Amino acid sequence: MADLLKTAVAYDDDAIKTLSPREHIRLRPGMYVGTIGDGTLPDEALYVLIKEVVDNSIDEFIMGVGKRIEITLDENVVSVRDYGRGIPLKSLVAAVSEMNTGAKYGGEAFKKTVGLNGVGVKAVNYLSSHFTARAVRDGEARVVKFARGLLVADEWQSDVKEKNGTYISYEVDSEIFGRYAYNMEYIEQRVRNYSYLNPGLTLVLNGVSYTSKNGLLDLLNENMSEEPLYAPIHLVGEDIEVVITHGTQYGETHYSFVNGQHTIHGGTHQAAFREAIAKTIKEFFHKDYDPSDVRTSIVAAIAIKVEDPQFENQPKTKFGSKEVAPGVTIRQFVGDFLSTELDNYLHKNPDTAQALQRKIVENEKERKEIAGVQKKARDTAKKALLNNKNLRDCKIHRTDKHEKAEQTMIFLTEGNSASGSITKSRNPQTQAVFSLRGKPLNSFGMKKTIVYKNDEFNYLQAALNIEEDMDNLRYNKVVIATDADVDGMHIRLLLLTFFLQFFPDLIRRGHLYIMQTPLFRVRNKKETFYCYSDEERVAAIEKCGSAAEITRFKGLGEISPDEFEGFIGEQIRLDKVRLTKDDPIMDMLTFYMGKNTYDRQQFIVGNLRIEEDKVEQ
Repeated sequence: MADLLKTAVAYDDDAIKTLSPREHIRLRPGMYVGTIGDGTLPDEALYVLIKEVVDNSIDEFIMGVGKRIEITLDENVVSVRDYGRGIPLKSLVAAVSEMNTGAKYGGEAFKKTVGLNGVGVKAVNYLSSHFTARAVRDGEARVVKFARGLLVADEWQSDVKEKNGTYISYEVDSEIFGRYAYNMEYIEQRVRNYSYLNPGLTLVLNGVSYTSKNGLLDLLNENMSEEPLYAPIHLVGEDIEVVITHGTQYGETHYSFVNGQHTIHGGTHQAAFREAIAKTIKEFFHKDYDPSDVRTSIVAAIAIKVEDPQFENQPKTKFGSKEVAPGVTIRQFVGDFLSTELDNYLHKNPDTAQALQRKIVENEKERKEIAGVQKKARDTAKKALLNNKNLRDCKIHRTDKHEKAEQTMIFLTEGNSASGSITKSRNPQTQAVFSLRGKPLNSFGMKKTIVYKNDEFNYLQAALNIEEDMDNLRYNKVVIATDADVDGMHIRLLLLTFFLQFFPDLIRRGHLYIMQTPLFRVRNKKETFYCYSDEERVAAIEKCGSAAEITRFKGLGEISPDEFEGFIGEQIRLDKVRLTKDDPIMDMLTFYMGKNTYDRQQFIVGNLRIEEDKVEQ
């Protein structure tokens, strides 16, 4: 036995491997470009790779050259052409294929730019089945082509009549990405953000031009789904731009950027911004307002430019620098700007100041109302969760420093049978289950005190740990898992109403999902298919042939734990709940969840007739 163990754990020179940068990126792509995925989520590697290429073109614009960038996506081939200086021709191969090679290591060619570590475009090259780079400089050009990061062609051209600049074209490698599809909506939003952050730059995506005249003010105006309580405050200084207003919804909405990079996970600049807003407004009114009262319902954006920015991850979604320059902290830089410019603005615009103060007083009043029931509710929720009254927790949480923290999710289920089956088949390391006891309350139009007065909502809030803000959310994905019937859809709407009313940040930050649940199981002796639509059912029947056995699932409780493993594991189908500028939240909630019974009844009847007509045809 000892000899067998010795063999099993053999550790000698042959066990030591050295990988080239190309081999390492292809083996561990997630370390460099984030989650591979299939294109269903906006922060997956497919979109990070596009960003890595476009970032370099944006850097040219920031440096004062190249006011136009052309981006095309044609049958999964991505192409980007800028009109900057063009990569120096002799260094072209190294610039796109040799790690830690670039002009951004302390030189003067680039200063306040995004891509500073010499990794981005190389990762694109290594992870692509084919990759082409073409640089044009003063009548000369060089074209290099690669296959999975290996050079296959190198051509020099003279007497070129094109304008200077760089052209990159690539198609990601299916060996690494498998089946995937680009979502143009995600790409369009990235392009819009580039235009907001770079007034004067024109970006052309598949023939459609995007440009901005007013920077972050355009971003706020185009993304707010309700009328602001006062005209947005737009302040611009050297290397900093901010926009601030308030709406009527709960929570906070912040858009933050560093050197043109959308830092969706915030960082030191966003923390300083939130702190400085509360401090400046308190000092302006000479009132010791609670910071939460100042920031509740705020919609704001900040963009700063710094030299040698430090990010906490390669996708560059969280900013980590503590200084904008030696001896000048981010906190001091942002705080000094707001304490001067925001204070001046409020003195010059008394109507805005009055509207802002009314909102703060309103928030303060509601917070104090909540405080009356808060402590007792917290204690009740804590005891209930400790006794597993509603929650079957997992071992790893989003807030843990664990490699699987981003995989954590919690299923919100209806009834004991469904939650029991999911609990038995889930991954207890990363998947938790919260069981609802019947239908939740319709919370539309209610104040936030209902979150503490209603046990179901109180327990849910405590389980998610979102009482204060989203930073401490315990699960990366909150998944509504209800039956695909009328009752299940109603429960889904009630939960969506709850989150939209009181915790819209959960949706804005991309944490809320709807789980698709199978309607049919089609199988024969060899194969089993879970079908989510009639079209899939028909296709499965054709595959199974005449021996097909068809089961119609009426609810999740009918599905055995063994079967659950098939569609809550790697094959899970999730629809992300998203908010856009075209979603009039209050209008939708009023119509679907309000007391306009007659209007809603007429809508249902009208749509029933349409469906009946379709059936008859």
